[in-house]
Amino acid sequence: MRVVIGEDQGLFRQGMVRLLEREGFEVVAEAADADELVRKVHAHRPAIVVTDVRMPPNNTDDGLRAALTIRQRFPGTAVLVLSQYVAERSALELLADGAQGVGYLLKDRVGDIEVFCEALHRVADGGSALDPEVISRLLGRHREDPLDELSSREREVLALMAEGRSNKGIAEQLVVTEYAVEKHVRGILQKLNLPVAPSDHRRVLAVLAYLRTPIGR
Repeated sequence: MRVVIGEDQGLFRQGMVRLLEREGFEVVAEAADADELVRKVHAHRPAIVVTDVRMPPNNTDDGLRAALTIRQRFPGTAVLVLSQYVAERSALELLADGAQGVGYLLKDRVGDIEVFCEALHRVADGGSALDPEVISRLLGRHREDPLDELSSREREVLALMAEGRSNKGIAEQLVVTEYAVEKHVRGILQKLNLPVAPSDHRRVLAVLAYLRTPIGR
């Protein structure tokens, strides 16, 4: 599997390269800043990008902003973000079109090489790998069973939302009208009691609630 790594700390970056190559990944390029990362992805077209959040040139969330650009310009490229913290606004944007092919893990919780490599494969194959702390922070609340009030049809709609499908795509899959899907989505958002504010992506928050709580238990 072809990988591009974005990390400005040279020692950590070289350690990541050696680790991935030892586990059978092909590291085709490395980048020490966000702009270089986008250029390397354009040049090498990897299956997946592994990037830190905080990178030059601004040393804020430049790596995550680069991941957003990569997702927009190269939609077939998966992205796994590694970070010391949760950049909430940018993370919501990264997940805005669905969680498939997206990972966001906290560095201090990635201690098992086998688990990390499994997460890489899962994200590259179109799945997701989201740290529970990331989901909790983005949801902004801790509820034991946030999906209990949903009907079976609403759960089906939410599962398709988690795959990144539009209302039209959901309607086609379930053989219902778009109006019916819109009604179900409104019901989901209301029952999950998601906050209404200009900065909130309520649809993304609903998907995060779905990913956080197992369906059908």
